[in-house]
Amino acid sequence: MRFIFCHRLIQRKSPLILVGFLVFCFSLSSASFAQELEENEQPKASKSEADYSLLPKNPKKATILSAILPGAGQVYNGKSWKVPLIYGGIITDIYFINFNNRRYQIFKQALSDFDNDLPTDFPSLNRDGLVRNVNYWRKNRDLCYLLLVGIYALNLIDANVDAHLSGFDVSDDIALKFEPHYERFSSNNTSVGLSVKLNF
Repeated sequence: MRFIFCHRLIQRKSPLILVGFLVFCFSLSSASFAQELEENEQPKASKSEADYSLLPKNPKKATILSAILPGAGQVYNGKSWKVPLIYGGIITDIYFINFNNRRYQIFKQALSDFDNDLPTDFPSLNRDGLVRNVNYWRKNRDLCYLLLVGIYALNLIDANVDAHLSGFDVSDDIALKFEPHYERFSSNNTSVGLSVKLNF
């Protein structure tokens, strides 16, 4: 039936209709071929997640805890001494964000007053000096915002890495020791040196 219809289209010399019909036939055949593939295809095995059951601490849990509350992942990992460092960095950075933002707002207002021919708090500065100060304090404030994001990201990375290393054996059974070495070969021949011992 399809070939008869195609033959009639060719006889009428309608190349545009013929091309459209061929595209339509091709799409039908490719759709049926794709349906056959889907029916014959075996279900693929789902990707297995990383197995953290052998680790004392779960890295995923530590990362989620630190994402919700910075420092919580470190407490979960048993590294509570890192929490004051994290919050010290965050508080210090927030202080400098506020400091730089205050200076930025002061110079921004001074620039606005200068442009409106009003007296400013910085009479010794011309417009270029005010613009430089506005740009300087705004740049410092923005860098402090980036630093805050960096501290937060380091908090997440540290919690994750600590949890991954929680199963790392650091007991006294594994040690590299340097010890003095004294050995007598004969009554007149002795050797003194340094020995390296690896215990595991």
